[in-house]
Amino acid sequence: MAKRTREFTGKHALMVFCGAFAVIIGVNIALAVNAVQTFPGLEVKNSYVASQKFDQRRSAQEALGWSVYASAAGDAVRLEITDADGQPVEVAKLTATLGRATHVQDDQQPQFTFDGTAYVASADLGPGNWNIRMVARARNGTEFTQRVILHVKG
Repeated sequence: MAKRTREFTGKHALMVFCGAFAVIIGVNIALAVNAVQTFPGLEVKNSYVASQKFDQRRSAQEALGWSVYASAAGDAVRLEITDADGQPVEVAKLTATLGRATHVQDDQQPQFTFDGTAYVASADLGPGNWNIRMVARARNGTEFTQRVILHVKG
């Protein structure tokens, strides 16, 4: 018995060609939809207006000489704000949003309390990278804003 060989015809080439492009287009659509759904939004409404006072705000923040460090242990987040001499800083007001860098689904508003050396709050954290977008007001009225990266081990 002779074996029949199948020919690779123009129909087969067209199916391979269309199938490859269908996969490429399907992946692109899936990635675009995911990017739009997880976009956390704009930082500022008008970047031009925000840029007009950027240098002034940055200079005021740098004059404070503050450093910020974040850590997590169990279900507690610790935010240490220190001055230029390394001493703890107690601010007039502190607000913060704790969330993932990629989406706003897990955003939390922890209620930080000062324990004499740092600000501590309870939070529901899973392993991975988190951002703390904090706004602190110094006793002299200077606003200090910073995004602090927090790594939580799994």
